[in-house]
Amino acid sequence: MLVVMENNVEDSDPFKHLIIDNDSFLNKLDDRSSCPICNKSRKYFCYSCYVPVKEIEDKIPNVKLPLKIDIIKHAREIDGKSTSSHVAVLAPDDVNIYTYPCVPEYSSEENVVLVFPGKNAVSLADAVLEFKRRKDSGSGENRTREESTSVIHRAVFIDSTWNQSRGIIKDPRFKDLRCVVLENRISQFWRHQEGSPRWYLATVEAVHEFLVEFYRVNNQIEYDGRFDNLLFFFRFMYSKIHVLYDSSSLRAYKRPMFLSGIQKRKKNKQESESETIRND
Repeated sequence: MLVVMENNVEDSDPFKHLIIDNDSFLNKLDDRSSCPICNKSRKYFCYSCYVPVKEIEDKIPNVKLPLKIDIIKHAREIDGKSTSSHVAVLAPDDVNIYTYPCVPEYSSEENVVLVFPGKNAVSLADAVLEFKRRKDSGSGENRTREESTSVIHRAVFIDSTWNQSRGIIKDPRFKDLRCVVLENRISQFWRHQEGSPRWYLATVEAVHEFLVEFYRVNNQIEYDGRFDNLLFFFRFMYSKIHVLYDSSSLRAYKRPMFLSGIQKRKKNKQESESETIRND
C-alpha cells in the first residue's frame, strides 16, 4: 500500500505511544489449530476465512470502525504474507476483502474514497471538505441519509505491489472514486519489497493511518487511540521478528526514506556495472 510519508518513527519501539491490548496470551499457543470454517491448520487466525482460531476468539480485540473498509487484493498476493487479513479478523463487522478482478459496484449515492496516490489525489482533509459541501448542497432523502452517517461511508484499499496496483487502478470501476493520499508515516513492516521506500506501508498500517487521520479531520479533535488495536497482530509479529533477527540486518529497514534514494541506488548500480564491463 503506497502513501506519502514524512514522520520519523523509532524502529526500537514504534508502538509505545499506541493503545494496543496485551498480547501475551498469544505466546501460550504452542500448537496449530483447525480453522472453524475451512478446517485448515492455522496458528492464530485463518488468513483465508478471516476468523481467529477457537482458542483465542474471545480474547482478541474487536474494533468498531466509523465506516466500511474494502480491500481489493491482487490475485498474486500470498494470503499468509498479507496484512489485510489482520484488518478483517480484528474488525469483522466493517471490513471486506475481495480478490481482483472481483470488485463491488459502488453507488453514486455513497461517499467512497480510494486510498491511492493517483495524479488527481487529494488529502483526506480536502476529501472530507468536498463531501461536506456536497452534503450541504443536497436535499430531500439523499441529504437526510448523509446527515445520519459519517461524511465518508467507505474507503477502498489496494493490497498489492506498486507495479501490480498500477494495473488495478486502471479498472474503469474505480474511475469515479475520489483518490486520497495519506499523511506521512514510516512503515515498520518486516517484509522487503524491492524498489520501495520506507513509506510504502503494509495494508494494515495504511488502514490504521487512514482511520487516525479521518477521526481527526471528521471530528476536529485529537485522536484517542480507538483504532490502535487494528495493529494487535502486527505488533505481536513485529516483536517476534525482532527477537529472532537483528533489525539492523533486515533489508526492509534499510530502505531509503524517499524514492530519490532508490533512484540514486539504481544509478550507482548501473554506473558500477558499466565500469565493470569497460574494465573487462
